Parts: sequence; C-alpha cells; structure tokens
Amino acid sequence: MRVLLVEDAPRLREIVARRLREEGYATDATGAGADAVELALRTPYDAIVLDLRLPDLDGMEACASLRARGCWTPILMLTARDGLGDRVDGLDRGADDYMTKPFEFPELFARLRALVRRGACERPARLACGDLVVDPAAHRVSRGGTAIELTAKEFALLEYLARHRGAVLSRDQLIDAVWDESYRGDSNLVDVYVRRLRDRIDRPFGRHSLVTVRGLGYRLAEDGDQPAPA
Repeated sequence: MRVLLVEDAPRLREIVARRLREEGYATDATGAGADAVELALRTPYDAIVLDLRLPDLDGMEACASLRARGCWTPILMLTARDGLGDRVDGLDRGADDYMTKPFEFPELFARLRALVRRGACERPARLACGDLVVDPAAHRVSRGGTAIELTAKEFALLEYLARHRGAVLSRDQLIDAVWDESYRGDSNLVDVYVRRLRDRIDRPFGRHSLVTVRGLGYRLAEDGDQPAPA
C-alpha cells in the first residue's frame, strides 16, 4: 500500500515516514501543500496523512483543493490543534479522519488501516446537481450562483434528495430519513414539502429538477434539470 505523508517539520516527517515504511507502507513525503496536491493528483495513493499547518497551502486548503479536483483518496488530517471547531472544519472540508499531535504510532497505523479498507469513494463536501449546489457544512443552497433560503426541514429534505440524486425515493424513505421516529403522521407531508422546495429551487428559475415519479415517489435529476412538463 502506498501513502503520501505531508508534514512540514523535517525531523517529524523523517520519523513518521520511517515508521510507516517499517510498517510496510510505500511512503512518499513532502513538506509543502502545493506539492502534496500535485503528487496526489498524479499518483494513486491508498491514503494521505496531511498536516494542517503547512508553509504554503495549509491542510484545509489542500484537502478542499483535492476534493474539488476529483481526488477521493482517504485523508487523515494530522494536527496539533485539538479544538472542536478545527476538527469539524477539517471533516467538512473533505477529510475522512482527524488525529491530534502528539500521537501514538499504533493508533496512527490502525486509523490508516481503517481508511484503506474504506477505499477511495466519492464523498463531496458540496453536492452539485447541474447548477443547483447544496453545501451541507455551510447549510447553503444556490442555483446558478443565486442563494436560496430554505427552512431547516426543507434543507434536510433537499440534502437527502441530492445525496441520492437520480434515484427514485418513496415517501416512506423520505419520512424515515428526514423526520424523526416520533413522527407518525400522514406521508402526504412529503408532498407538501416537495411543493415548497419546487417553489424555491425550480419555479423561480424556470426549472423542473424535482421530479414526481407517479406511484413511486420523487427524484432529483442528476444534472439538476429536466424539461418542464407539458
């Protein structure tokens, strides 16, 4: 298995790279964020160990850049910052795991094994369906660059549809995913919220992306648009 280590402290980079190699990982190492992005884009790594504090492009920016450019290699973010806000920000930028310094090598190896088992699958920080963009971390929605205001429940419904774009989702599936277990009402509530969403994400823009599949449920078009119904 091949790992990219990104750490700006030369001595620590040398120690961690040596231990990774002793553990059996083919390890490339760099101390610069920009170099890390270029290496990761041209090399099929099994995992990336990415320090947060780098001299040119910090770990958050490097992670976001890789995800934006379609690189889904699992990323373990490594940093001396242990605040909740930093951990949340790192995960929202597309990191898969977060580990603070100082750390023990057995834990580092275990976390890497878990990431490698998971593999590289698409986990975008933002969900795009054509020009309709849903940003779960920032809790924002836009269409063609125009911001769209949604209630919390409308946002939750749209986010779930966007995460399963192209798939037909039944009313019961949507109820289970968006409403909590205490809800025992009529599944027609979904129809009400779908109409509200259409009034916000489709009709003002002359679009028809939230499609009714008669007798089955709803789907959000993968490209974010469908011809308006006749």
